[in-house]
Amino acid sequence: MSEPEDLETMHAEGRVTAMTHLDTIREVRRKLAINGPSRARTVDDFANVTLPERDCDAIRDVTAAENPDTVIEIGLAYGSSALAIGEALISVGGKRHLILDPFQESEFRNAGWEAIRAAQLDGIAALLREKSQIALPRLATEGLLADAAFVDGSHVFHNVFIDLYYLQIVVRPGGLVVLDDYWWPGVATASHYFETNLGWQSQEVANGTPGRLRALRLPESPVKSDFRKLTPFWL
Repeated sequence: MSEPEDLETMHAEGRVTAMTHLDTIREVRRKLAINGPSRARTVDDFANVTLPERDCDAIRDVTAAENPDTVIEIGLAYGSSALAIGEALISVGGKRHLILDPFQESEFRNAGWEAIRAAQLDGIAALLREKSQIALPRLATEGLLADAAFVDGSHVFHNVFIDLYYLQIVVRPGGLVVLDDYWWPGVATASHYFETNLGWQSQEVANGTPGRLRALRLPESPVKSDFRKLTPFWL
């Protein structure tokens, strides 16, 4: 067999493998959405905490559209959004999914990470069991570069603000940051600072729950802050 034919065969086998993996991920996602996790903090916790399937699909689509190599996610919980991001990464040949969650073992008893493993995504996913406000400065210092980020951790203003501050260093210029629960005042107010003062541009997340998800495009060239000026950003 000639070399071009060898390469063609390898590419075809790679596409088949990727499609088989996508089927596995989608099956795990669907079972989680229908049946819930194997264990939860309380009876109603999964329904109250997890990102609904509709919004997970929206996260998958907006992430895949970035054609990312690396995605960082803040908050794992039961793994619904992580599975959607994993599906997006596999569909475009992405290589790395870094997840930050200090409560995965203590509160969720590793239910989210088990979903990741069931979907065979632990080959590209890594879990840091640390607070994002502590881990992100170190990752920025280490030179981590991501194409996109999904933020669904603390909803307290100062924590969200710190997350976004360091994500503007970690996420490449022109990259995308998506926030969940934008309808909470701490999340919206922190986001609004970066929109009004640092040039982050909002864009639509198609098919998501109205008011819940907020996608923000980082500027290609970082906006320089002037300490003599501050555009009001409180809501």
